[in-house]
Amino acid sequence: MAKGKEICEANETIMCPMCERNCTLQKLNESCIYAKVTHLFDNGGTVFFAIFMAIWATVFLEFWKRRRAVLTYDWDLIDWEDEEEELRPQFEAKYSQVERVNPITGKPEPFQPFPDKLSRLMVSVSGIFFMISLVLTAVFAVVVYRLVAMEQFASFKWYFIKKYWQFATSGTGVCINFMIIMSLNVVYEKVAYLLTDLEHPRTESEWENSFALKMFLFQFVNLNSSIFYIAFFLGRFAGRPGKYNKLFNRWRLEECHPSGCLIDLCLQMGVIMVLKQMWNNFMELGYPLLQNWWSRRKMKRGGQLMEHKISLPQWEKDWNLQPMNLHGLMDEYLEMVLQFGFTTIFVAAFPLAPLLALLNNIIEIRLDAYKFVTQWRRPMPARATDIGIWYGILEGIGVLAVITNAFVIAITSDYIPRFVYAYKYGPCTDQGYRQEKCLKGYVNSSLSVFDLSELGMGYSGYCRYRDYRAPPWSSTPYEFTLQFWHVLAARLAFIIVFEHLVFGIKSFIAYLIPDMPKDLCDRMRREKYLVQEMMYEAELEHLQRERKKNGKQYHHEWP
Repeated sequence: MAKGKEICEANETIMCPMCERNCTLQKLNESCIYAKVTHLFDNGGTVFFAIFMAIWATVFLEFWKRRRAVLTYDWDLIDWEDEEEELRPQFEAKYSQVERVNPITGKPEPFQPFPDKLSRLMVSVSGIFFMISLVLTAVFAVVVYRLVAMEQFASFKWYFIKKYWQFATSGTGVCINFMIIMSLNVVYEKVAYLLTDLEHPRTESEWENSFALKMFLFQFVNLNSSIFYIAFFLGRFAGRPGKYNKLFNRWRLEECHPSGCLIDLCLQMGVIMVLKQMWNNFMELGYPLLQNWWSRRKMKRGGQLMEHKISLPQWEKDWNLQPMNLHGLMDEYLEMVLQFGFTTIFVAAFPLAPLLALLNNIIEIRLDAYKFVTQWRRPMPARATDIGIWYGILEGIGVLAVITNAFVIAITSDYIPRFVYAYKYGPCTDQGYRQEKCLKGYVNSSLSVFDLSELGMGYSGYCRYRDYRAPPWSSTPYEFTLQFWHVLAARLAFIIVFEHLVFGIKSFIAYLIPDMPKDLCDRMRREKYLVQEMMYEAELEHLQRERKKNGKQYHHEWP
């Protein structure tokens, strides 16, 4: 808490203006609230919490494999193979002229030539990259909006907005980004259908896996691209006072708040996660209920609703329910997988994500139960031994979460700079890191000095900005200091150590937890033993009958 205390008490430290035209000089203690909120997420416990969540993700997936094995056994799908799945009618109609012998069944069946498959796959991949580039373009548009809006909010007439113009810029940027996300999701689903049908998958499971992968890539990039920008790019290329980097030589690049970029990242994740969960719950249940109410109201006005006079049978009432989606439970899987990504990938920046996910899932269970029982028709059953491509996606998210959290802690947060200061530059470098006084003077050490007269805005004196640069009166003004290189080296070392440590723990835990419970292995071995015993007894009985038969024939032929 030493950092927040220093910021709150720094009533004489003048910060450099963060925009060129309308921003004024501010004191550092005006960021006191931001510093206190940032400390809740940016502290020593963040590292251990990120490690815990990475281990939790591994344990979750390993226990899911055990649960999957039990369900596969209970539904008698242990020996069921995908080769037994029938071909899609679209595939048969397209390639009915080209046949080959199936190596499994030994029967001729339609076959897709490799050149045709490769060309269609290349077209599909090109479409995916085009849609991803569209997402990045939308993110770039939001970035431009933030650059333009910060100048406008800084000169706003309302005192509250003018004082907290950075918060207003981030808040409105998040809301605009969320509206773009929801709008693009509608386009993505249609494009994913088109690209998947263009590939002509062989079976329904292949079609579902291909469609699910496209939808996940689209929505994952759509949801997280702005978060990645704030985490790793915001404020990294803004330059220094007097030598700013500008976009199109017009708009000055946005800088982080004096208390750090973690507060912007937390705000971005929190707003998107909460609004998306509310929107999904409304679209799953609220919107269909409104549709049913409106349709019943129209039928009642037209005199077509006769339920009070005619008692319909149950099967007809069930038929009047909404049909199941064409792609089944894909939306449910997608929602949970994206939530798993929010819970693990940036958990170091937003530790409340697991709590929000838990609250949402408690509500989601009841909404889904009501939806499947009272609003939707009963879906058509289909056999499957696992959740398809979703498990591979979850494993990929677990790996990405380790890498992302390592970079967030090392680059976005102030954990590494505080660590380096306490052990190398602090007042108690020989007494360890336990005492709070070891961080005394950290804020002053993390701020560089700039000569205001060089801005040409009529100011005089000196101001401070977040960086490790030499003061203007030194022999090498505004050059990086030795502390900057020490912090950079510590960040790179932390990333390497953190990733190797967590990946090692994940691999060790995955090795310790078997994919199949021991009691299930014993039951399967017991069944295999009983089947072999039955086959042995049947074969023995058959041999005894043959011997008796041969013995009788031999006895009659002897005389």
